[in-house]
Amino acid sequence: MDGDGLFGAVRDEAQAFFSDARGSHDWEHTERVYALCMSIGREEGADLDVLRFAAVLHDVGRGFEDESKGRICHAKKGAAIAREVLLKHGVDDGKVDEIVHCIECHRFRGGKVPISLEAKVLFDADKLDSIGAVGVGRAFLFAGEVGARLHNGDVDVLKTEAYSREDTAYREFMVKLRKVKERMLTSSGRRMALGRHRFMVEFFEVLDKEVRGDL
Repeated sequence: MDGDGLFGAVRDEAQAFFSDARGSHDWEHTERVYALCMSIGREEGADLDVLRFAAVLHDVGRGFEDESKGRICHAKKGAAIAREVLLKHGVDDGKVDEIVHCIECHRFRGGKVPISLEAKVLFDADKLDSIGAVGVGRAFLFAGEVGARLHNGDVDVLKTEAYSREDTAYREFMVKLRKVKERMLTSSGRRMALGRHRFMVEFFEVLDKEVRGDL
């Protein structure tokens, strides 16, 4: 696989998919996932060349999922887009398959299972950016994007619907984020997830008390 020139061209094309992206899944999210991939990848001994391409391309299908309100899987759509982009730029077929595998397996609720070390690293990096202080901030951004209220600790959020007024940051924590630390696939990811998880638990406990006037 070629060097920085090829990567730069692919990165620029990937970034173009985020011109109208929502704040919760914008290009800054991709940049954070890229940084995490490089850090975890070095620690785990992964192929950093495969990882860097997978990281910058992993969410190029996100806009399609948002527009369809979840009916389109952004991992599946993004994998198809990534394959086209990589082949257009002359990336070797074997490397393309490795990169695409990472992308199609990175979704939390996706049916595809990460097999390669690189796919596991991308999965963990993407999930780490959904928890901790950054994760809480992104959850509130998403809640604002769909018109959800600030907090709904007084209802059973497990019985509420996504993309509704009840799709709050707290609902995201209860439905998805609190489970992330148990889903990590690398030792580095598991270690990093523990601290981020503790922050979220404490944050939502304090938020609930403040909303109720108890703190």
